[in-house]
Amino acid sequence: MKHIVLTGGGTAGHVTPNIALVPFLREAGYQISYIGSYDGIERRLIEELNIPYYGISSGKLRRYFDVKNFTDPFRVLKGFHEAKKLLKELKPDVVFSKGGFVTVPVVIAAKKCKIPAIIHESDMTPGLANKLCISSAVKICCNFPETVSNLPQEKAVLTGTPIRQELLNGNPEAGRQFCGFTSEKPVIMVIGGSLGAASVNNHVRKILPELLKEFQVIHLCGKGKTEESLKGTAGYVQYEYIKKELADLFALADIVISRAGANAICEISALHKPNLLIPLSANASRGDQILNARSFERQGFSMVLEEEEITDEKLLSSIRKLYADRHIYEKAMAAGKQMDSIHHILSLIEECVRPEQNRQD
Repeated sequence: MKHIVLTGGGTAGHVTPNIALVPFLREAGYQISYIGSYDGIERRLIEELNIPYYGISSGKLRRYFDVKNFTDPFRVLKGFHEAKKLLKELKPDVVFSKGGFVTVPVVIAAKKCKIPAIIHESDMTPGLANKLCISSAVKICCNFPETVSNLPQEKAVLTGTPIRQELLNGNPEAGRQFCGFTSEKPVIMVIGGSLGAASVNNHVRKILPELLKEFQVIHLCGKGKTEESLKGTAGYVQYEYIKKELADLFALADIVISRAGANAICEISALHKPNLLIPLSANASRGDQILNARSFERQGFSMVLEEEEITDEKLLSSIRKLYADRHIYEKAMAAGKQMDSIHHILSLIEECVRPEQNRQD
């Protein structure tokens, strides 16, 4: 049986594309193992799928000064030795990495063990973790055409991002019942990402009284970011994180407000949900979300509002305009070219699986 090691972690965006691949890998006859951090969000998400999970030491790679910059290189080095030992024990035929700091020691260890590693970059420009992995990878899957031209020609492949197929089969009525909503007002879904987005949460809550006059609001606000004083507010529900019912909530939503992480916006686009993107500002990130958002805006898929521009009035008027123009956005997304990312990536994995004679005994 062919054996694949999946890796990726730190945020749900570094795990969900791997999860999207799992049923298809199983169908293709792969044995699957997962390497992540000791206690990242990926551990719970993967163990729920009954996939053997192995934790390794992981350090964050920062572009700014932090005292941990002096200790984290040792954590990464420890992670490399742990990953190398694991890969020698597991003897996989291929490694597939979705990014995040934990993947760096895994991909570098794979090269040392002569195991082909494929990495996936969802954003327009590669993150620091993936940049460090490029020289150790045999192929780099990309989400944006613009990314391919900035990577080694023999490695970069435009595949798009794997979408969890269960999201395409949501039931709006089940979502309505889950939220306790009526059918009298349209529904907005606000997504802050798995770690939450305090700024987006705060802006939405400030205009909530006005929003609730016209809409009902589903607020996915991140771990520890629910607001006690708003519990029981009619037409408003808040959750830290939703897994099982997410497809139904998407099906119920008329419009979506979201950060502009690549995986999130690809899922929103695949579902043809009119969306307002509030990318993480360049002050708080490397600016990848801004590039992602502007690309989708150019294609007519999204409305974009940058964090520095937000006022209560501007956010409220943008939401109203998005809802009024929702059919224009739905039409643009429906006409957009959807790549069959899952099967494209699966065929790439098949190509890269080590030939029998190169496998370790």
